[in-house]
Amino acid sequence: MSKPNVFYSFHFDNDVMRVQMIRNMGVVTGDEPVDKNVWETLKKTDSSVEAWIEKNMKDKDVVIVLIGAATAGRKWIKYEMKRAWELNKPIFGIHIHNIKSMNEGTSAKGPNPFDAYNFSHNGVVIKPLVYDPKSSDAYNDINDNIGSWIAAAKRQRT
Repeated sequence: MSKPNVFYSFHFDNDVMRVQMIRNMGVVTGDEPVDKNVWETLKKTDSSVEAWIEKNMKDKDVVIVLIGAATAGRKWIKYEMKRAWELNKPIFGIHIHNIKSMNEGTSAKGPNPFDAYNFSHNGVVIKPLVYDPKSSDAYNDINDNIGSWIAAAKRQRT
């Protein structure tokens, strides 16, 4: 069985270390980290960022919003959630505040970014699923369950 190919949506400055730990689990594929220098060049214009998101999201099986303390309300997170929905991509969130970053430890739990939106499918309002891994062992909880969470998000979009 092949690994799901994912697009991670997250607040780079606050959460890149936690996201890298999730990437390194090896449970899913895709969403290679963008070089910080490349990102600095891209973010100079909205059209460059939109084109990068479009290119990197198009062939993904699922979009996962990795929710840190300051993820909700960020411009590009909102754009990625909207584009994922428009492209009929399964989408869900995982709170990552209890992943221990080497530099920062854990962080405050951020608000659910999906609360600000009403997504609908076939006339039915759908709230994407959001998971809050065990505070005692968030890393292993994500590692053990991300596959079933992806499957649940796919069922939600059918």
